[in-house]
Amino acid sequence: MATPTSATQLFDENLPSIIEKNPDKAREIGAIYAFRITGEGGGEWTVDLSATGPKIEKGCQAGAQCTIEVANSDFVAMLGNPALGMQLFMQGKLRVTGDPMLAMKLQKLFSLAS
Repeated sequence: MATPTSATQLFDENLPSIIEKNPDKAREIGAIYAFRITGEGGGEWTVDLSATGPKIEKGCQAGAQCTIEVANSDFVAMLGNPALGMQLFMQGKLRVTGDPMLAMKLQKLFSLAS
């Protein structure tokens, strides 16, 4: 998969088909995430990778164990360079609430696409 150009493309187009093809691998992550991506191409999504998932829903639903808040441009850059996540976090451009260790597991989800 080429790096998405926006969070909308990732959550509305790319990830649904990826988790549909790899539901067991997606469930191995074992968490529910909320994403709040600001700016053009952003939006809000809940990504359920728990035993009851996997599924992606628009909007931030109750029950998320980890919430990620970031600008769309930074989010897309982070998809292309996962090491950028820590830098953005330290700069205050990436906010993680809930269990921060779950944020580290997201790379496993995005690697399913490759």
